[in-house]
Amino acid sequence: MDEARTQLSGRCLCGAVTIRVAGAHDPRPGACHCRMCQRWSGGLFLCFEAAADAVSADGPVTRYRSSGFSERAFCGVCGSNLWMRDLESESPYELMPGLFDAARDWPLRSEIYTDTAMASVRLKGEHARATRAEYEARHRHVEGGA
Repeated sequence: MDEARTQLSGRCLCGAVTIRVAGAHDPRPGACHCRMCQRWSGGLFLCFEAAADAVSADGPVTRYRSSGFSERAFCGVCGSNLWMRDLESESPYELMPGLFDAARDWPLRSEIYTDTAMASVRLKGEHARATRAEYEARHRHVEGGA
């Protein structure tokens, strides 16, 4: 993770959940086009990584175990998506950049499951890319992009 130390504060749509990042994070979003992320986000999941010990959340956070290895979280009031995270305690948070005003200026870091992207959200530009087969070969715990 390229480390940035700028403190960030973000919130859900209704403001009931506030998320603070006070430590290591990579302020470059990654994009995922797997079927699980398409179902969760409506088309494309964007996230940036923050170290587990750097993230705190206040408010009605609801967690959902979305696979055998990860959870997704959302605001219990308005339903805004907040993060995806592997269940291992030290795993980084994959936070939704739209919760943070500072994210407007962040460049795209990477894109995975490029071969299953919906036609309406294919991304252009120079960034790392991986197909489903390429990504799953490097991450054996992931099976089939749900």
